[in-house]
Amino acid sequence: MYSPAFLILWKIKVLSCLVIGISGFYLPGLAPVNYCKKSSQLAPTCKTDVELFVNRLNTEESIIPYEYHHFDFCVAESEENRSPSENLGQVVFGERIRPSPYKLHFMEDMPCETVCVKNYTGKNPDDAKKLALLKKGMMLNYQHHWIVDNMPVTWCYYIEYGGQCCIPGFPMGCFVGEYRRQEDICNMNNIYRNARTFYLFNHIELVITYHSGEHEDWGSAFGPNGGRIVSVKATPKSINHRSFGCVSKEPMAIKQAPLGPDETLTIKYTYSVKYINNNTVKWSSRWDYILESMSHTNIHWFSILNSLVIVLFLSGMVAMIILRTLHKDIARYNQIDSGEDVQEEFGWKLVHGDVFRPPRKGMLLSVFLGSGLQIFFMTLVTLGFACLGFLSPANRGALMTCALVVYVCLGTIAGYTSARMYKSFGGEKWKSNVLLTSMLCPGMVFSLFFVMNLILWGNESSAAVPFSTLIALLSLWFLVSVPLTFIGSVFGFRKRPIEHPVRTNQIPRQIPDQSIYTQPLPGIIMGGVLPFGCIFIQLFFILNSLWSNQMYYMFGFLFLVFLILVITCSETTILLCYFHLCAEDYHWWWRSFLTSGFTAMYLFVYCIHYFVTKLNIEDVASTFLYFGYTLIMVFLFFLLTGTIGFFACFWFVRKIYSVVKVD
Repeated sequence: MYSPAFLILWKIKVLSCLVIGISGFYLPGLAPVNYCKKSSQLAPTCKTDVELFVNRLNTEESIIPYEYHHFDFCVAESEENRSPSENLGQVVFGERIRPSPYKLHFMEDMPCETVCVKNYTGKNPDDAKKLALLKKGMMLNYQHHWIVDNMPVTWCYYIEYGGQCCIPGFPMGCFVGEYRRQEDICNMNNIYRNARTFYLFNHIELVITYHSGEHEDWGSAFGPNGGRIVSVKATPKSINHRSFGCVSKEPMAIKQAPLGPDETLTIKYTYSVKYINNNTVKWSSRWDYILESMSHTNIHWFSILNSLVIVLFLSGMVAMIILRTLHKDIARYNQIDSGEDVQEEFGWKLVHGDVFRPPRKGMLLSVFLGSGLQIFFMTLVTLGFACLGFLSPANRGALMTCALVVYVCLGTIAGYTSARMYKSFGGEKWKSNVLLTSMLCPGMVFSLFFVMNLILWGNESSAAVPFSTLIALLSLWFLVSVPLTFIGSVFGFRKRPIEHPVRTNQIPRQIPDQSIYTQPLPGIIMGGVLPFGCIFIQLFFILNSLWSNQMYYMFGFLFLVFLILVITCSETTILLCYFHLCAEDYHWWWRSFLTSGFTAMYLFVYCIHYFVTKLNIEDVASTFLYFGYTLIMVFLFFLLTGTIGFFACFWFVRKIYSVVKVD
């Protein structure tokens, strides 16, 4: 079996050969880097220094991440000139990659190297503030995220039944006292436990594994003095360096109470490096040990099978209606050979003169449909690129960047769809339609995003988007998306209105009393159950990747689930729409949109359940941020699913009324 990372790179390589014809093509961030010793003859053609970058620190117990230098750790010199460039997705997600003070040289083991020494006194208020920040980080279990050769530095520990789990990042320390989780981290690092004491991990053991054998792409070997890095594993330790240096068994303990006026505290930060040659792990498979710790393939397959059962059930229901019920109805309605054969109309045929009557609030519905179709194609294109491997975890921020750029460039679809539907509803205020299509939905999302950004600014979080990036986002909106929406609207309004298969009566038909099952609200509530049942398992992994610092890379499964969601929303809406038409209720426009769109409400309820059961968030700011981002996600999902259901129902209604004979 080939690994997921190998398959991703293989697809990229094949695609590049077809398009460009160059076998050595790699995406940014995915190209291999060759390392060698300084003393070797290969030094002029490869890198001898291994750069270690630090990223933001985050935790599952708070939504607010912090930049590495927010805490009083050792800093690098002239970091501005060495900081790697960040794409739009990284900035929006709050990644802040900075150079570190750790000096690594390829194939040079370091038993104990000092980074810096920090001294704190009880008389200095600034020192008290810095110590309080360190204690807060350890209390909330903030995690370091380091990067070497575009690979996350992992922390591997043993779990039940003798297995090993490797996760990106490692804790900055632990606390013995209130939370069991911090005590477990202390136990994993064999720290002597004293009640209500902080233990800072001030020593890091780095084990760098490299591959120096024959390479699958060049067919050459580096020999004993070079190679490619395949893994970097860190073991954090708490060491008091007053005695025996880096081999001291005494941990770096910090008492919970503040330092007294005459007390001092010295923290020495050190690290050790060890290189291991392993030619069994190829460079193209180096992500496997990380992704395997997070993969739940059996659960994903169960999710797919569960969704397929729902789809088969709905497909059977729709087929029964179309092939049996509708076929008999249409055959009966079209029997007009003699006066005796003509039967009185009943059911859905009775409302043929009102079924295409324009809905109320047609302007708002058309705007939602335009924005929903824009989100639909954005999702489709983004998942397509992700399945091809272009948006793999190695290409940081690419997923968010792709989604934003594709969404902005699809403004023409939103404008055209909204204008065409609004004109078919008989609307004439084309200026208002263009303005609302380009401003309403993006404006609601940006307003929520801006309010949450203010909170992140106030908390000095690394997730706060800089002012320059906000200006860039606004420029994409007003200088690219709005003009494209206007162009699409112009083409939409120039088109003739959509011609319906039957004429609309001047006087609306009275709708008879409905049973509880055919009333609007129960039908809408029931309509979202089955689509949500198809996605809730995948939703758990997506939420884990957003809030629990886990990587999501099963885009093939996600694409299948997306297709199943489209089919389920369509079939559910068609079924309920048919039942309502048979009950002589012709108000299907908004109902078809809300029926499948109500899946977003179940999504919101599930996010509340996830917040209560999986996260340990207690502070008000993090709670507000969680539900603010959740509202953005729920609103976009509402537009997506509602649009899918509407256009499926629109096609169904036009289809059934186009094949009957109407006097």
